[in-house]
Amino acid sequence: MPIKRLLVKGKIKPEEFDRLDRAFTFALKSLCLVDRDDPICEIVARKVIQVHANGMRDPKEIAAAVARELGVARR
Repeated sequence: MPIKRLLVKGKIKPEEFDRLDRAFTFALKSLCLVDRDDPICEIVARKVIQVHANGMRDPKEIAAAVARELGVARR
């Protein structure tokens, strides 16, 4: 799972880790991505971390922002 590999334990609080993991799961589902070993999933994971770092905290909102930024948001 790319998001867990990208997050450094000890540098992130457990609640943030859970939030990012949920946001990543929501993003993958909204993008219809199933295989977490697919290289595109790492791009999604990095985008989730970036959106969170910019201040967004709600996992569903993070997932929606990721989809928009990747240009695949449903309208």
